[in-house]
Amino acid sequence: MTLLPALPIVVPLAGAVLCMLLRKNIAAQKAIALATSFLILLVSLVIMAQTKDGTIAVMHVGGWRAPLGITLAIDMLSSVMLLLVGLLAVGVSVYTLFDLDAPRTRFGFYPLMLILLMGVNGAFVTGDLFNLYVWFEVLLIASFILLALGGEKPQLEGSIKYVALNLLSSALVLAGIGVLYGMAGTLNMAELAHVVQQGERGGLVTMVAVMFMMAFGIKCGMFPLYFWLPASYPTPPAAVTALFSGLLTKVGVYSLIRVFTLVFSTDPEFLHALILWGAGLTMVSGVLAAAAQYEIRKILAVHIVSQIGYIVMGLGLFTQLALTGTIVYLIHVIIVKTNLFLVAGAIKRIKGTYELRALGGLYKEKPGLSILFIISAMSLAGVPPLSGFFAKLTLIIAGLRMESWAIVATALGVSLLTLYSMTKIWAYAFWKPAPEPLPDLDPMPRAKWLAFLSPMIAFTVITIALGVCAGPVFDYADAAAGQLMDPEIYIGAVLGGAD
Repeated sequence: MTLLPALPIVVPLAGAVLCMLLRKNIAAQKAIALATSFLILLVSLVIMAQTKDGTIAVMHVGGWRAPLGITLAIDMLSSVMLLLVGLLAVGVSVYTLFDLDAPRTRFGFYPLMLILLMGVNGAFVTGDLFNLYVWFEVLLIASFILLALGGEKPQLEGSIKYVALNLLSSALVLAGIGVLYGMAGTLNMAELAHVVQQGERGGLVTMVAVMFMMAFGIKCGMFPLYFWLPASYPTPPAAVTALFSGLLTKVGVYSLIRVFTLVFSTDPEFLHALILWGAGLTMVSGVLAAAAQYEIRKILAVHIVSQIGYIVMGLGLFTQLALTGTIVYLIHVIIVKTNLFLVAGAIKRIKGTYELRALGGLYKEKPGLSILFIISAMSLAGVPPLSGFFAKLTLIIAGLRMESWAIVATALGVSLLTLYSMTKIWAYAFWKPAPEPLPDLDPMPRAKWLAFLSPMIAFTVITIALGVCAGPVFDYADAAAGQLMDPEIYIGAVLGGAD
């Protein structure tokens, strides 16, 4: 048994405790949060080095073997998700040093951020459904407070919608867990996979699977219950929104992938067809809503919905190539979407508004910021040779091989509308002259400006690298997808892992 799977949980927990103990020392909190973020990244790199050859790191908490005890398990999918958490933690922590107001810092932003990261990491490493529910509740509590922190009216309205729909989702998860436990007598996912596959209650299993599909669909922002997301994500500061957009909905997607490749594989023709329909409707509804917006945060927030559709499309097609595309798309969109929200926050900091009609001329005033935006925006739209192109291309090829013409046509059409939305932001905010000259509200010395831009520069470089080095990324994603398509690998590691 290895203790490695516990570190992604223990490290942010220790950082959060230290921040709370030093709650009156803001400078110390910032230093602890930044150091903890780098440590989370370091731990994730060590874990990836241990699991990149297909090894699944398993820990039986307290020495109680699965399925009796709590199990933590990290496969290749979990490993890459943990790495992305580390990258986002570092980037957002650096960003907050320049763009987080004092009241939010005093009222616990940094310990809450670390508790949120602990909840996200816990969801990625847990090996049983009940603890997945627990980690969802941990991150829900932390995210709700972060969303409402500041007490502004739009924040409070958005946070109420956010928590109401997510509590409904949690109730569905808990109900599904109760039915599964009554049917199988276990909640360990590896053991459940065996019990469900060998059982004779096909109709009951399908009903529970639909419950989990609805629950995780709400959490990741799938059609039709996604309206909490555009109502809540644009309300907090940019650092909070960037963290949310990069991580929270992706925990829901990860959970969908995990349970529908491991536990609920008894009725793939019905369940995955349902997921595929949901993916197409999510894409279309999200991109059409974004095309009608004229506020940068709202455009980006609604586009989270359409991008979730692409990710779930691979799960709906349910082939190894499609799941490879899903994993590549997850890596791409987490980096790109976080970066776009950070860039939007930089625009708000220097010009005081997110409204496109009030902005203009940023290409001449801030050429560096303009370049950072356009690279990420074009990657989101799928323009080659950036990361989004190869992610979408993989999904399209997978769809063509399955002869799923409708979802392929939908994905291509939504990509064009995404390009329209991104070019609208570029045309209004960066290219056209401002209708009224807007002063630079926070002029910074060159060195401070570069430090402020450093997370955005780093994420932009990663976006380019994911496109230029698409081969190694694809190879890793394909190996991870191979693990998902052969659940016996995960089951054997969890139920037969040696000390």
